[in-house]
Amino acid sequence: MAMKFKLLAALSVLSLALSACSNNEESAKVNTEKKEQTENKGNEKTEKAPETEKEEANYAEAFKEAVTELEKAKEGKDVDFDKVINIYQTNLQTLVQKRDAEFQDTVDQHITTALEAGKDGSMDKVVVKQIFDKLMQKVFFTTLRHEFVEVDENWGNKELVKEEVEEAKEFYSILQSTVEKRDAAYGTVLVDQVAGGFSEIEKAVDNDDKLGFLLGKQVVDKSLMKTFYLATGALPNGYATKAAGAAKENEAEAKVEQAEGWAFYQSLYGYLQKNAPEEGEYILKQFDLQTDVKTLDPAAVNKAFVRGFAKIALHEYEESQEYWGQEKSPVTALEGALFIDMIDSDIKSLLGDKAYTTLRDQAQKYLEAAKAKNKEEADQLLAQIQAALNTVIEKAK
Repeated sequence: MAMKFKLLAALSVLSLALSACSNNEESAKVNTEKKEQTENKGNEKTEKAPETEKEEANYAEAFKEAVTELEKAKEGKDVDFDKVINIYQTNLQTLVQKRDAEFQDTVDQHITTALEAGKDGSMDKVVVKQIFDKLMQKVFFTTLRHEFVEVDENWGNKELVKEEVEEAKEFYSILQSTVEKRDAAYGTVLVDQVAGGFSEIEKAVDNDDKLGFLLGKQVVDKSLMKTFYLATGALPNGYATKAAGAAKENEAEAKVEQAEGWAFYQSLYGYLQKNAPEEGEYILKQFDLQTDVKTLDPAAVNKAFVRGFAKIALHEYEESQEYWGQEKSPVTALEGALFIDMIDSDIKSLLGDKAYTTLRDQAQKYLEAAKAKNKEEADQLLAQIQAALNTVIEKAK
């Protein structure tokens, strides 16, 4: 009983810390591009050492070594936390701190706290593994986004852009096993979609096609976001469902599942909080480790995700109209379509397969109209898309 109390107490402390992390994320995103545009890019780029690719590869090796050691907890074996802490401080901490500085985040503090709690026994070792694993995945995801920003900023310098794309691919390779797990659980083809996105990016770089890069980047980014959604709030295999199921028999195990869901959700919270704050905060509270896991409602979490992503899709289409005729219009049109795809199975459940197919086709036609700057056709399609998405939002209440 004492250990259970210490576990829940430690989780509550981490819960408060993660809340602070989440609340900082969106404001950081808003400022990131402006901040990066004012950085001393010249010095940064010219000072890159020849061993950059080796360093990127070492992130994967170090992460794997640390997770392998932490995995021993699941087998009831002792974990060498000194070894994990050394791996983290020597090979990963600098990367985490760079993203913390860029996004005004505190992931380094959370990871350090969790590892120390695992070492002194105040936190369940399995929970420590999950927190370390999922928060590091967030860092790799945001670093991939960082590399894409650098591609955008340095467009025209083909050699440098190709280097940044390769670095983005290195960071994705660390995340690929998570994508593969979701494909296996849901029958999706997200691995293929990401590969297709990178293929389009590489083709765009070779052909000096900036729009092609921007579109390919969105395919990669939103496919990873869908991965995190499937892991957290999708039915029937998200961590909300797993935690609620475990809570009926084993509260400590349920808390582990809740913690996993929360850590994965950190990669999605910013988007939802900005465009669908009510839904974003509801989901955050459900995964909050101070929330009684027995009250976690996976159906309600799922509906909140569906409403939130549908609202984001509507916002993307609004931006497509706002920037009509500019490069950003087809990019945000694609984003709208990708957020529709993100909740494809949910839309099928709410509206039926035929209605979803119609909506998907309309989204594709709108994208083509945005590329061709065919305003009349786009406006007709947009009215139908908006009507369908508003119906989804109403039915998901």
